[in-house]
Amino acid sequence: MTIIGVLFFIFGFVTWLNGSLIPFLKAICDLNEFEALFVTFVFYIAYTVMALPMSYVIEKIGYKNSMALGLAIMALGSLLFIPAAQRESFTLFLIALFALGSGLTILQTASNPYIVCIGPIESAATRISIMGLINKGAGVIAPLLFTAFILSGIGSLEDLSAESKEELASKLIAPYIIMALLLSSLIALVKFSKLPELEFEKNAEAEEKSIFAFPRVVLGAAALFFYVGIEVIAGDTIGLYGQHLGLVNVTSLTSYVMFFMVLGYALGVALIPKYISQERALIGSALLGILFLFGVVSSSQSHGISEILWGWSGIRTLPNTVTFVAFLGFANALVWPTIWPLALEGLGKYTAQGSALLIMAIAGGAILPLIFGKISYVSGDMQSTYLMGIICYLFILLYALRWHKIKSWDEL
Repeated sequence: MTIIGVLFFIFGFVTWLNGSLIPFLKAICDLNEFEALFVTFVFYIAYTVMALPMSYVIEKIGYKNSMALGLAIMALGSLLFIPAAQRESFTLFLIALFALGSGLTILQTASNPYIVCIGPIESAATRISIMGLINKGAGVIAPLLFTAFILSGIGSLEDLSAESKEELASKLIAPYIIMALLLSSLIALVKFSKLPELEFEKNAEAEEKSIFAFPRVVLGAAALFFYVGIEVIAGDTIGLYGQHLGLVNVTSLTSYVMFFMVLGYALGVALIPKYISQERALIGSALLGILFLFGVVSSSQSHGISEILWGWSGIRTLPNTVTFVAFLGFANALVWPTIWPLALEGLGKYTAQGSALLIMAIAGGAILPLIFGKISYVSGDMQSTYLMGIICYLFILLYALRWHKIKSWDEL
């Protein structure tokens, strides 16, 4: 659990840096909202492109060796940020992000089954929630560190001179060198650890089936597609939305979303499965998401809600509409931990392929934010565009209510 926890911290730190990179690259590469969201598209599409190939790699070299390989690919991706920053090249940044996403693909495909399979299936959501606390805790830290070390002394990213853009871009080099060194050191931690290899019993019936013969996995992947889409929309567009509203230090806004996700995960650890089932937690998450989306589109720029909730602490307050975007983190927190065990239950030797299929669903984080960005750019109304998330939560709700129970396509 400790070793996997370290890996989940890495997942969160690297993934949620994107929320800070989007407004940053928008400024130094002169992008519009739609173009800037190619950061999420390239990063998350890597999961779709690489997931199935990586599942076969896992079957050949094992789960443990695959995690070490994933770290090595991520270290290479971190080093690619150096020439990208030196040339201020958006294309090179996208290549580097694709490499990071590819490394994370094999890490996620290999590590998530560990958390599901090392204990009773009924408490798997609790174990994944613990990993989520670590993952999203890193997501809180990453934007704050980015803002502190990269954007110190800069109040706004708007109307930067050519010299300021060059200076800003150069500040990325040292942090990504450090990240590459840390990732390289973790390879030895995983490779020489006592982490046991996962083994699954083979049986004749399973040998005759395709992974697509398991509707709970296929529909679970579809639900995760919509979930990751709305999760990334919340975490990675909040900075753009703040920029759209004229707020300053927008690269730190992702931390608010991650903070509420941490609260949601903590609640999951405390309540699942003792007080609430995985299914009911998923139902509640979908309903809360719909409620918060209506809050986003119907709220004003008054700071009333955040002033009541945390204004007394001295932490920066937000307009109500932005606060509801942050609240989406709370609604999203328990979706990933509950769908994984519901989808993987009973797969046996097909767990690696089932895991790869679920990982491929992370493509939702590539496609849906890009659609969000296009609608927002064309309409000029980013606030109303958040309503597209209702489709995501309705699909998740249907999976929670019925679809996770289906054992054959005839029952659909």
